[in-house]
Amino acid sequence: MLLGSHYPSSALRDRTLETTLRERRSRLAERVEFPVVLWSGRSKPRNFPANRYPFRASSHFLYFAGLPLENAAVRLEGGKLELFLDDPEPGDALWHGERLKRHEIARTIGADAAFPLSELPARAKNAATVAVLDDSVRQQQALVLERSLSPLDSLHGIDRDLVRAIVQLRLTHDAGALVELRHAASVAVEAHKAGMAATKTAHWEAQVRGAMEGVILGHNMTCSYNSIVTVRGEVLHNEQYHDPLEAGDLLLADVGAETPYGWASDITRTWPVNGQFSPTQRAIYDVVLAAHDRAIAAVRPGVEYRTVHLLAAKTIAEGLVDLGILRGDSESLVETDAYALFFPHGIGHLLGLDVHDMEDLGDYAGYENARARSDRFGLCFLRLHRPLKPSMLVTIEPGFYQVPGILNDSANRDKYKDAVNWERLKDFADVRGIRIEDDVLVTEDGRDVITAALPTQAEAIEQSVSG
Repeated sequence: MLLGSHYPSSALRDRTLETTLRERRSRLAERVEFPVVLWSGRSKPRNFPANRYPFRASSHFLYFAGLPLENAAVRLEGGKLELFLDDPEPGDALWHGERLKRHEIARTIGADAAFPLSELPARAKNAATVAVLDDSVRQQQALVLERSLSPLDSLHGIDRDLVRAIVQLRLTHDAGALVELRHAASVAVEAHKAGMAATKTAHWEAQVRGAMEGVILGHNMTCSYNSIVTVRGEVLHNEQYHDPLEAGDLLLADVGAETPYGWASDITRTWPVNGQFSPTQRAIYDVVLAAHDRAIAAVRPGVEYRTVHLLAAKTIAEGLVDLGILRGDSESLVETDAYALFFPHGIGHLLGLDVHDMEDLGDYAGYENARARSDRFGLCFLRLHRPLKPSMLVTIEPGFYQVPGILNDSANRDKYKDAVNWERLKDFADVRGIRIEDDVLVTEDGRDVITAALPTQAEAIEQSVSG
């Protein structure tokens, strides 16, 4: 069993974990009156059975069970938890060392009873569940529950009620979760500092990636998503690392850490490879930073996240007008989605046990009941459309990108021919993509940027790279 080194002792970790998990189960029992069974999932083979991908437990299982137990399930009802897990085979110790027995794990997580997996079918009658993404485990769920599992867009009955209850629980974070999230954030900050420092002597993207991920691994954590470390910042989720680093390039690094218990961080910074922004790069960087700062300043309880997005969009539009790239007033440029030519994604997302927290539940999590996604170019990728509440953790990540597929599209060229000064845009050819992202906790009266230890000001970024 993994024990976090950021806790002073295993005993304290166990007491804190058990108390936190019991409180979560009690809050679930206040929202549902039916039994619930959640599966952890299992690892997948890479190319032969004994060579496997790293295991990552289902986040819904982790939320109530606390530990990344492979091939396990829990049954929840009335605030109580039953653990279903097979004890290790006698021969497992040769390959994997001694492992805790089922009853020992049950005591750690405060389970009220523990059984082998073979006893789960008899205890799973009329239970609700959340379908896992792995096909083989999902088939196991259907066999045990003796029913098919509906896709998200046609959820009904107790499964839909369970999803809605879990969303309400996980939208805001308890004290135990916030300890984990802050620790993940602090490690990600150190990883980014290492990446900036490594750039001075690195020749390839992969070398900077290695320096950043090395910090994360050194803290016994994993990356919370596939790292983005690229000079091609216009590719929003670029997971290639083969490009050389050349003077004049901007390096966009979107890298986060995940604790052993599944809690994530998510940070993006963009810096000049040679340690000095060009005038055009600095001009665009300052526009993105202004949007970042204004959006964060707007975060407080009761504010609509969509409003935060539109504030960032307006700020970017204003800045691009000042630079002569866009024409017109910022209000109309936002209303017509002209700004989205350069800022096509949403301002951020929920952050928690997953980097895009609960997005396996689709828009049940991101969108308030009765709200639907917009079909507008500037809003269709908005991942969160809810009023902010205390203890919600969100990312704020505005950006500027020159995406050929968007800017060279004939329909966009025609629609926005009067809004964009295409000749002036050519002056900014050395800006392929800039994004600045921080993790922001909504507090009772405002916000707390839990990644604030990593600088965002251009001068500080330059100093961190040039040393």
